[in-house]
Amino acid sequence: MRVLVEEIAKALVDVPDKVEVNQVDAPQVTVLELRVDPSDLGKIIGKQGRTARSIRSILYAASEKARRRYTLEILE
Repeated sequence: MRVLVEEIAKALVDVPDKVEVNQVDAPQVTVLELRVDPSDLGKIIGKQGRTARSIRSILYAASEKARRRYTLEILE
């Protein structure tokens, strides 16, 4: 899942070298923390959060198949 989010983010930003995804495992849920260059933050979030919501929807669909709950946090 980490690689999935990383590849999607790299395709959206201008500085793909600064894309970083950290995975934090907990008993009930796995949190994926996404960091990008500050100039690309708007591209990841999108207008009214639509892009971020779409990334989360893809992650939710993929996590159903993996039978593990994943959440995405976009960090500044």
